[in-house]
Amino acid sequence: MKGLLSCLIVLAVAFGCQSNETSTQNEETPVNMEETAAQKPLLRHVVLLSFKEESSPEAIKEVEDAFIALQDKIPQIRDFEWGVNNSPEGLNKGLTHCFFVTFESEEDREIYLPHPDHQAFVEVLSPHMKDVTVVDYWVK
Repeated sequence: MKGLLSCLIVLAVAFGCQSNETSTQNEETPVNMEETAAQKPLLRHVVLLSFKEESSPEAIKEVEDAFIALQDKIPQIRDFEWGVNNSPEGLNKGLTHCFFVTFESEEDREIYLPHPDHQAFVEVLSPHMKDVTVVDYWVK
């Protein structure tokens, strides 16, 4: 009987320790998951534009606004930012605007490109676009 009682005590202690270890692991798991999410690679879609000389500031603003609006219309866009070139180096080759679209996967980009809202944006852009360069890359 003493042997059985000793075994039960050992088992209780062992399960108690295992339970504590499990709860410690569970407490650490969200941190590890956050770190993994933070390290998840992202796909960047960089669009560099220049506009025709005859395009008015109002027309260019319309293009900017149409591109900006895509982030609220296409859920696959994870992040979006844009700006107008202000580099003092003079190496922009006439490209004046940079639009920076972030996706979580190539599948998301594949949904974005033919998306009706993206195609509608292209229709707004096309009459005013002088030149475009597009570069896509995975964040390292």
